[in-house]
Formats: sequence, structure tokens, C-alpha cells
Amino acid sequence: MTRSWKRREFLGTSAAVTAAMAIPSVRAFAQGSDVLRVGVIGCGGRGTGAARDCLRSSDGVELVAMGDLFPDRLEKSMKNLAEVASEEPEFGKKLKVDRGRAFAGFDAYQRVIDADIDLVLIATPPTFRPAHLEYAIRAGKHVFMEKPVAVDPVGIRSIMASSDMAKEKGLAIVAGTQRRHASTYLEIIGRIHDGAIGDVLSGQVFWNQGGLWKADREPDWSDVEWQIRNWLYFTWLSGDHIVEQHIHNLDVANWVLGAHPVRAVGVGGRQWRTAPEYGHIFDHFAVDLEYPSGARVLSMCRQIDGTASHVGEHFIGTRGSANPSSWIDGGSGWRHEVPRSEVSPYVQEHTDLIASIRAGQPLNEGRQVAESTLTAIMAREAAYTGQAIAWDEILNANLELMPPNLDFGPMAVDPVPVPGVTMLDRTRETM
Repeated sequence: MTRSWKRREFLGTSAAVTAAMAIPSVRAFAQGSDVLRVGVIGCGGRGTGAARDCLRSSDGVELVAMGDLFPDRLEKSMKNLAEVASEEPEFGKKLKVDRGRAFAGFDAYQRVIDADIDLVLIATPPTFRPAHLEYAIRAGKHVFMEKPVAVDPVGIRSIMASSDMAKEKGLAIVAGTQRRHASTYLEIIGRIHDGAIGDVLSGQVFWNQGGLWKADREPDWSDVEWQIRNWLYFTWLSGDHIVEQHIHNLDVANWVLGAHPVRAVGVGGRQWRTAPEYGHIFDHFAVDLEYPSGARVLSMCRQIDGTASHVGEHFIGTRGSANPSSWIDGGSGWRHEVPRSEVSPYVQEHTDLIASIRAGQPLNEGRQVAESTLTAIMAREAAYTGQAIAWDEILNANLELMPPNLDFGPMAVDPVPVPGVTMLDRTRETM
């Protein structure tokens, strides 16, 4: 098991790696068959779920390779999928992973991508996704990639470059922003774009809920292992919850307005999750986002136990208002009735991805999800720094959170951000 990771090697700056992976042509499925061979990288709950969704979404797909940094997570995921296969015969026929294609370690993603697959599902912690996407696209693989796709502007610029490369090579990239594949959101946002509520003037997007899981530290875990296993609570790994979770609602705002915001001003803090096991992230944010049209969107997210839950979006136009998850009031009080037989959007996004590959018209959501991720990063940095942050400023910022070298050794927890003190341009070396 490879026990170290070097940032520069895996962000494509190594001449040897780049030369060895000169852009190949996209190969036919499994040497000319109709079977799409799938690998998954990152075997936690979301990666395991993505594997289940992918196999259930379409005929002619097989899961043939799996990889994770940690052997125990890999084993747990394989056991979970085997249990599903024992209960669903058709699912079981698609599960083709053997021990020769189950990999652990920092290089597991390379070994999965190199294991004669057509499509890779990337569900590792967000900080690793830019490197994993680049390797996959250079290797000529189609990609499903969970959101968010990066934690800092350096990662976002890498995602954008890889997305452009995928377009040149005819490769698909579909992101885990499943609302983009949900019938209700497609119907209602389509009506908004057709003028059902007039010009959009303002909106509010929310993800307010209680706390999430945490990984209690075990005695034999190094600092790095504990932080990666507890990745939600470290900005260098997750981007903070405004990026990791609230991106869904911010993506809807960008979708409705047909643009990314140009400026963010915000506040946030850490009031409830203050113990060391919660790392250094905030537990609440509120950010004002300004869009090119002049529309303003209030973004609010919170993870505090005992508080009211509210997840959703609302937009106000010159002729009415809309909730993209259920209704439009433009004088008619129109509501969308969800079909009883509607496929889960978590499954539908894989159906749409695979159909696009087979049709020779690969979907590419790479830049779209990169902009939504950067929207969340801009909002986070507005709260972290206490400054107004402009789009071009965040896009070009020298903000890089991933350590230059990573292995299972010591690593101090970064300080909690302090508005007025924390600077936008910072790297692990200067924190």
C-alpha cells in the first residue's frame, strides 16, 4: 500500500507523468463489447452509494475495480455491495470486482483508472478530486465525480483545465449535483427561464440542519490519518460545509440566474462545534451574493444540533415567485406533481451520463460544477476573511490548502479562521 502523496506530482506538473499520459483516443467499451466497465475511487458511504446507483441505472454496466486509501473502507464497501447483490440478482450480475482489482493506498486511484475501465466514479474527499479527474481524463476515461470538485482556487483551475481537455477528447463528466437531473427542478427552472415569474430579482438558498457524523480518533491513527478519516471538519479536505454540502443550493441559484455571482459579502462562525474533534471549520454562514444582472441571493447554511431544519431555494421575480422543488406563483399558483414512478435523481444522473456516452454525445458538466464550487469557496472566504470577495479575485487567488507532501505522520490542525486576520492568499506553508 502506497503511504505517501505528493501534490505537485498529481496535479500534472511532472513532465514525466504528462509525457507518459499524452492524450490517447477514447477506447471502445471493453474491446468492442456493449459493456461499460466501471471503477470506483473512494469507498465511503457516498462512493458505495454511487456504485449502487450506477449499476442500477442502466443495462450493460459492470463494476470491475474499486480503490480507497484505507483497506478497511474498501472491505466494508465490498461487503455492502455483495449484500445488495445477494438480494438483487440483476445487480449481482453486474458486480465483477475481484481481489485483483481491489486497491488500497494513496495510489489506489491510479490503479483503478489503469485497470481496463471505461468510466470512473470519483468519490474521494474533495481535496483529492482535481488530481483524480486530471489523471482520469488524461487516461481517456469518462467520469462521474461527486461534488464539490475542489476546496480552493488552485484546484478549481485544475478542474476547469481537465474539463476543457475532456471536451477536446470527447469524454463525459457528470457531477453529483443531482438536482440538475431531477424532473421537478428541470420542469420548474425551465418555466422560470421561459419567464413564468418575470425577471429574477432576488433569491434565498438554505441548508440548515443539525450536526453530521464524526470519526472518533483511535490510538494508532496518526494526525493525517485522523484528519482524513474525519475529513468533514478540515477545510483542506472538505472545503467546510458551505462548500461540501451547501453547494447544492448555490448550484441551483447559478442555474436559475444563468450565471455565477460577481461578488460576495458574508459572516460566519463557530459556536456549537468547538471541541477538537470538530477540527477548525465553522458551523454557520450567511452570505450575500451579487449576480451580474443585479439580482441578490441570500445564502445561509448551518450545522447545529437542536436548531430548525430548512433545506431549499426560493426566488422572486418581477411577476411572481418560485420554489424550484415544487411550485411557481406567477398568478396561477402552478404546482408540479412528481410522478409516482419517478426515478431517484441519484440514479437518473448515472442514466443520463451512460446514455450520453452511448449516444456519442457525452455530457460535460465540469465547468458548470467548477463554477458552483467556486461560488461556495468565494462565499466561505468572504466569511473567513471578513472582506468583500470578487469573482475574478477568488478565481485567480493564490489560495492552496492541500499539503505539498502527505503521508501518515504528524500534522497540526490549522487555526480557526478569524475575520479581519485570515488572509485570502494563503497556502499550507504560510498558515
